[in-house]
Amino acid sequence: MPERATPNPLERIGYVWGRTLPPSMRDWVLEDLTGPGATRRYLLRILVPIIPVLCLFLLLPGPTWMGLAMMALLYIPLIYFTAALMYVYRRHRLIKHGLDPALADIDRRTREAADRTAYERRHGRA
Repeated sequence: MPERATPNPLERIGYVWGRTLPPSMRDWVLEDLTGPGATRRYLLRILVPIIPVLCLFLLLPGPTWMGLAMMALLYIPLIYFTAALMYVYRRHRLIKHGLDPALADIDRRTREAADRTAYERRHGRA
């Protein structure tokens, strides 16, 4: 039986919660962490599941605006720190799956190389 290249639903849930996938799925992990939509997937995986937990503040006695304010006091810093730690998270997940951590910012490096090449062509250095 050949090894699968993509995780099944149960493995996907484990992956989202931090488990390591088998080596046969490294290409899928690399695409998940660095491919198109990686930033969106990362943010959604962290920011959406916490919303129901924060909604518990709405059950506290008092005006609704107070519960919403308490939710915002926790959610706004969560957004900030989630975005700020994205690179660290990607590097950690790549290392955990046996991949090169330098791949965490491969899209930025590719863009910078293309910009550099265009600059050198434009100014007669290439």
